[in-house]
Amino acid sequence: MKALGIVGSPRKGGNTEILTAHCLKAIAEEGLDTELVRLAGLNIAGCNNCNYCFEHDGCSIEDDLQPIWDKMVVADAIIVASPVYFGSATSLVKALLERAGFMSFRGKPFRGKVGGPLVVARRAGKNFTFVELLHWFHIMGIINPGSTYWNVAIGREKGEVEKDEEGLRTAWNFGKNVADLLKRLNR
Repeated sequence: MKALGIVGSPRKGGNTEILTAHCLKAIAEEGLDTELVRLAGLNIAGCNNCNYCFEHDGCSIEDDLQPIWDKMVVADAIIVASPVYFGSATSLVKALLERAGFMSFRGKPFRGKVGGPLVVARRAGKNFTFVELLHWFHIMGIINPGSTYWNVAIGREKGEVEKDEEGLRTAWNFGKNVADLLKRLNR
């Protein structure tokens, strides 16, 4: 079984990546394979509503989405992490999720997978962004395990998230619950 952590921050090595890696470490401790994918530096455009994906496999837009899509389809668990930008997920995350969402209508490849969001903010917007991302997981039929709180953490400057003990603990417990649920579903 494999868990994929997608970091939607345009900043490599930042707080969102630190939190995602921390969550994936909890999953790896339970014997699952993990992979962290960064959207930073990639070109992922938003959906252009051409409806190509309704009749064909894939997307008509030629950019960096396809390799990530391929990883999402084969993963057993998907975690999508975003920093909060103006009270919302980053445009990279939104573009990935809207296109992956439309592409998934053919074959429903995410139904029954396990996963959920992780969110990092300087201060406000965490809960809205968490729910914004959670809606995508629900529409895709991905099973969302809980944690000990919402999967949010605090941090602005690189590394500050490591001072948020509750946020780290919540992400860790979420990772443990992802692994536990996957094991239960695959008995």
